Amino acid sequence: MDPQALLSSIQWQPLLATVLRLVLILAIAWGALRLLRAALNRMERRLVERATADDEGGQEVAKRAGTLTRLLHQAGAIAIAVVVGMVVLREIGVDIAPLLAGAGILGLAVGFGAQNLVRDVISGFFFILENQIRVGDVAIINGTAGVVEKLNFRTVVLRDLAGTVHVLPNGAVTSVSNMTKEWSAYVLDIGVSYRADPDAVIAIMHRVGEELRADEYFGPLIPQPVEVFGLNEFAESAIVIKGRIITRPGHQWECGREYLKRLKRAFEEAGVEIPYPHRSIEVSDAHGPTTARLLEAEGAGPSGE
Repeated sequence: MDPQALLSSIQWQPLLATVLRLVLILAIAWGALRLLRAALNRMERRLVERATADDEGGQEVAKRAGTLTRLLHQAGAIAIAVVVGMVVLREIGVDIAPLLAGAGILGLAVGFGAQNLVRDVISGFFFILENQIRVGDVAIINGTAGVVEKLNFRTVVLRDLAGTVHVLPNGAVTSVSNMTKEWSAYVLDIGVSYRADPDAVIAIMHRVGEELRADEYFGPLIPQPVEVFGLNEFAESAIVIKGRIITRPGHQWECGREYLKRLKRAFEEAGVEIPYPHRSIEVSDAHGPTTARLLEAEGAGPSGE
C-alpha cells in the first residue's frame, strides 16, 4: 500500500483531538497527584505541630504522621491511576463496561471476604488521625487496662500490670479511656475517726500536699496544689475526706503513694486516728449468766472431782 495513500486516509483531526484529550487527562492526573501530595504534607506538618504543642515525643509523632500520610498517598495514587486508566481506555475506543462489571464483582467479593480487615484499618486510621491514644499511654480499652506498646492500623497492643500482652483489633474497640492524656489525677478518699476534727484533718492534708510539692523530685510532677474538697461521706466507721492530686501524665500513682505515706506519718504525729471496722457483739443466755456457767463448768473439771 502506498504510504502516501495511507497517510492521506488517516483522519488527522479526530486523532489530534484524541491525543490532546489524552494529554489533558494525563496533565490533570499529574496535577491531582501534586495537589494530593501538597495536602498530605500540610496535614503532616499540622499533626507534628499540634503534637509538639501537647509535649509529645517528636520522633514518635513524626513517625506516626509519616505512616499516616504515606498510607493516604498510596490510596489516593491508586484511585487516581484506576480512574485515569479507565478514561484513557475509553478515549482510545476500548469498551470498559465489561471491565467495570468485572471490577464491581471482584470488589464485592473482596469486600465480603476482608470486611473485618477493612474495618480494622479504618478504625486504626482514625485512632492515629484523632490522636485518641499513643504509644506509652496508660489506657482502658474494652475494659482491659494496660500500657499501649504498639498502635498499628490493624491492632492495638496493651501490656497490663502482670505483664500479659493483649492484642485488640481496632475494629472491635468500643470504648477507650485514656488515663494519661495531657494530665492525670490521683483521687483521695481519706477515712478518719468520727472523733477527729474535719477542719484539722483538711489542714493536715493541705500541709502534706505543700511539703510534697516542695520536694526536689515530686515537686515538678505536681503542677498545682493538692485539692481537698472536704467531708464527702459518713462511712460505717469513718468520715471520708475527698481530694485530688493533679500530676504530669502517668505520674499519678507514684505521687499518690508518696502522699499517702507522708499523710500517715502526719496523722500519727497529730494523733489523728485512721479507723478500722468496729463490731458490737451481744451474747444472750436464757438459762443464766454466761460467766457463772463458765465458772461452774470449770469447777466440774478433773481438779474438782
